[in-house]
Amino acid sequence: MKTIPHEGEQHSGSLSQRLNWLRAGVLGANDGIVSVAALVVGVAGATASVPALLTAGVAGLVGGAVSMALGEYVSVSSQRDSERALIAKEKRELQELPAEELDELTQLYRDRGLSDATARQVATELTEHDALAAHLDAELGIDPHDLVNPWHAALSSAVSFTLGALLPLLAILLPPPGWRVPVTFAAVLLALALTGTVSASIGGAPRLRATLRLMIGGALALLATWLIGTVLGTAVA
Repeated sequence: MKTIPHEGEQHSGSLSQRLNWLRAGVLGANDGIVSVAALVVGVAGATASVPALLTAGVAGLVGGAVSMALGEYVSVSSQRDSERALIAKEKRELQELPAEELDELTQLYRDRGLSDATARQVATELTEHDALAAHLDAELGIDPHDLVNPWHAALSSAVSFTLGALLPLLAILLPPPGWRVPVTFAAVLLALALTGTVSASIGGAPRLRATLRLMIGGALALLATWLIGTVLGTAVA
């Protein structure tokens, strides 16, 4: 007899998966904002050269987007492989142990509050309609027709990182030299306030605390890289 996973261990449903993708997109944008901003502000502390700032910013944008895409592709591919393995395992057990699988499905519905007779009837009817789908949904929360797609995940991560990275890149390049760092600081903090609020809303966390935490962390990262760039630029000069 298999171990029945607890509800807290089940995979998310379709709506939950969409929220997870949205949350991942917001986090990817945050990564793009903070990492590229820290890079260009650090370079700006050392030099006012536009070519140097552009080179550093574009390199950080491209490298970060590729890294995010590769990481997401590998992670989601592993999840997809796990889901496929679970589906294959469930198919095999349904073929080899149909009676035990029916008992297991019945018990799952009993655990959800149905009476013995109703649970048995529901399990029997669902098994007759589509046994595999019934077990995947009740036991694992998997929809065999809606598995995660690693290519979609990689593309969404790269796009969200790129969109986030464009903000500090433009903020450091467009203003006059004396305003570059202050404008970048302001733009980044405003963007982090927005994404922090959105991320907290999606996750149901307190908005103010999550937003302040994100803004303070971003500000410290920018300040640290700017100081390093200033010190190294002065030493080299």
